[in-house]
Amino acid sequence: MPTRQTLALHLGATLCALLLAAWPAVHAWAQEAKPVYRCPGPPVLYTDALSAAEAREKGCRLIEGSPITIVPAVKPRPAASATPARPGEGRVDPAEQRARDSDARRILADELRREEDRLAALRTEYNNGQPERRGDERNYQRYLDRVAEMKAAIARREADITALKRELAKLPQ
Repeated sequence: MPTRQTLALHLGATLCALLLAAWPAVHAWAQEAKPVYRCPGPPVLYTDALSAAEAREKGCRLIEGSPITIVPAVKPRPAASATPARPGEGRVDPAEQRARDSDARRILADELRREEDRLAALRTEYNNGQPERRGDERNYQRYLDRVAEMKAAIARREADITALKRELAKLPQ
């Protein structure tokens, strides 16, 4: 059974042999490195495929120093559930889609009706900016604050109704 020292010597000798065998290729690659040019324009181009004359002709600058390393961007993988496994698998049956659209239209119409009823009740209570004073509003500023809140609530309801009508208009008939 070989000892640790014997194994370490054997491994070291093998590693040295591999490095010595690979050295000529590494040395040749380092010596054959072509100059890298930066060419203007959208997008900026970095290349080593041009000759010096071609680079001058295109207005490219020689980049001196260490070589440029370009790492390609990794494209994110889409979620497995979002991507259909087979063509057409992600499609919805037209009848089912019509049913979904019908349900959405019904829900939005119900919500629109409720909002319009609430708006009508608010406008009645608001009484064109002159609502009835309540007993807890002996302080006139409290009354003015309540009137301002009512006006803001009416504006919000009107905006909600407009948004619901816009959503209803987007749905197919």
